Amino acid sequence: MRTPEERLTALGLVLPDLAAPTDTYVPAKPAGQFLFLSGQTPHRADGELAVGKLGVDVTLDEGYRHARLCALQLIAAARASVGDLSRLTVLKVFGMVNADPGFKDHPKVINGASDLFVEVFGEKGRHARSAVGMGSLPHQVTVEVEAIFHVD
Repeated sequence: MRTPEERLTALGLVLPDLAAPTDTYVPAKPAGQFLFLSGQTPHRADGELAVGKLGVDVTLDEGYRHARLCALQLIAAARASVGDLSRLTVLKVFGMVNADPGFKDHPKVINGASDLFVEVFGEKGRHARSAVGMGSLPHQVTVEVEAIFHVD
């Protein structure tokens, strides 16, 4: 069985360096056997934020890829907090989509994060989830995703 780190390598993915929070919060907060991860926004490889509104100037496929970027950052925050990714099980994901009021595919966008968690963690990546639309998100980003992990 491959480890999450081996799966990341097989997928050709590298965990990003986390930017320091600009406000009053921490990226990850352990509490007993739980790890609460602050919402992450989609940072491209060049460091730029992916901005726009689904259903207006961002496609469903783009939103899906942006949610994957958020999940990759959540995994990076989790590893920075606990070290070994093999110790983690994804319990809950909350995905927020910056969307036009007529947009109806919020779950398909957040599938980008959910799919990546399963690709990296296998069955331990399957989770409960909410996917909701928002009128706006910080810095006009397309998506924001937060998560709760269990730590073995």
